[in-house]
Amino acid sequence: MTASVLRALHHGRTPDDPLVVPGPWDAASARVFADAGFPTLATPSAGVAASLGYEDGATPAAEMFAAVARIVRAVPASVPVSADIEAGYGLAPEELVERLLGTGAVGCNLEDSADGALVDAQRQADRLAQVRAVAGDALFINARVDTYVRGVPDGTDLETETVRRALLYVAAGADCVYPIMAPPQALPALAAAVPAPLNTFAGPDGPPPRRLGELGATRITFGPGLQRRAMAAVREIADELRKN
Repeated sequence: MTASVLRALHHGRTPDDPLVVPGPWDAASARVFADAGFPTLATPSAGVAASLGYEDGATPAAEMFAAVARIVRAVPASVPVSADIEAGYGLAPEELVERLLGTGAVGCNLEDSADGALVDAQRQADRLAQVRAVAGDALFINARVDTYVRGVPDGTDLETETVRRALLYVAAGADCVYPIMAPPQALPALAAAVPAPLNTFAGPDGPPPRRLGELGATRITFGPGLQRRAMAAVREIADELRKN
């Protein structure tokens, strides 16, 4: 499977048909989603971390890449897999791209915060450009914009800063931008301002995917939400076993 197939899935979509991308956390969950007919999958770093026994953000790079490789191997070659590789684990672009493509993944999320704070937007854009230069067209880059989770400096308009960062990242070669946790009411303005597919997060208490598509989202992901729902079901089973 190639990044071009993944890229094509993000284009030509109608507002009532956004690209819904489940997030498998291990090989077994990946098989379930692939068997259900989803055309692409995207691993959530927090969900994978939980499956490996780590806190979110604490998974060693080698273990994260190994987990992604197992997920890729578990699904048909026709299902492209994208990997959440957080901020890139401090790896130089050449090594990051080599290790990521070595897993069989053809896409990635790269976030623009580190140690709980936003990084300089131009510095992040330069890094994305370096990743793009190394990967060429072999990698679909989803540039995460963390303004809604990390906050912006006093006196800075949140939406304006989100758009500024998104435009820099698209100019640097990002295929898609992901203003994670942007509220649904912000999506129309963001979609209108950014000339690239818009990824949004679907939470358990928020609008369903189709409504998010109507608001401007092209791609819908769930972070660790699906893994947490699965664990809640396991917890119910455990409680039932204890009672009996």
